[in-house]
Amino acid sequence: MRPRVGITLGDCAGIGPEIVDLALKADRVPKSAEYKIVGKYPDCSLGQPTRETARAAAAALEEAVTLARRGELDAVVTGPIHKARMYEAGFKFPGQTEFFAERCGVKNFAMCLTDGKLTVALVTTHIPLSEVPNTLKQSEIVRIGLLLADFLRRRSKNAPRIAVAGLNPHAGESGKLGREEIEIIAPAVAELNESRITDHESRPLFHGPVSPDTMFYRAAEGEFAAVLCMYHDQGLIPLKLHAFHSGVNVTLGLPFPRTSPDHGTAFEIAGKGMARPNSMIAAITLATELAQARKSS
Repeated sequence: MRPRVGITLGDCAGIGPEIVDLALKADRVPKSAEYKIVGKYPDCSLGQPTRETARAAAAALEEAVTLARRGELDAVVTGPIHKARMYEAGFKFPGQTEFFAERCGVKNFAMCLTDGKLTVALVTTHIPLSEVPNTLKQSEIVRIGLLLADFLRRRSKNAPRIAVAGLNPHAGESGKLGREEIEIIAPAVAELNESRITDHESRPLFHGPVSPDTMFYRAAEGEFAAVLCMYHDQGLIPLKLHAFHSGVNVTLGLPFPRTSPDHGTAFEIAGKGMARPNSMIAAITLATELAQARKSS
């Protein structure tokens, strides 16, 4: 049975409807899945988001998660939303990642972004940079590291090499530039390697703390399968520089695959024929791949 993939359009005043239409008409989306547009969307003026377009986007998310939890969808792909308008319409979550986790009753989840060649997962996400050092915990690094390793193993038979980023410049310079690497990150790496050695693999899967200024080059060159990042922009800046038009956001830990393009609503170019569907195509492809893997497991 072919996997059923539900797709929401996001805020319909943005480029969501446009890139979904382009993606489904392209020859680059898998033909092995059935695709369903989820939600009812109001007429709107392109580039002009309203509370009505935000409410429709929120309603589509509710419908998508309900269908997926019932087993009527095998995966969900979500279009970009406008958070400020969503908050005005009563949306109470920092983002779609947190929405899906709450609706599914999942506390063990994480945000991951990938373009296939570079994959990053985030230990902390939507918090001020000033709060990151006090928020960082060994247990959280371990929790999200395990989710990341599981995600990579589902996509490849090879044991993944994962770089764990330092928080400070030069990974703390042996404590001279900060002690988070010594007191929090290094113990987490040791715990991860004790937890995740496979039956046939004696080498450690996790490496670090690695100096952030060289780590992403090494990952892009293939030395690491993924990077575990300590905060939002540490992972998102290099990922978007490397794959601005092809990155995919995937939520780890849900009972079904959920992906989205790694870009926003782009109201300023909606309807002007400038929007690229590459990231949406990649999101649909990854959702289909993950759904097929679950069906065959």
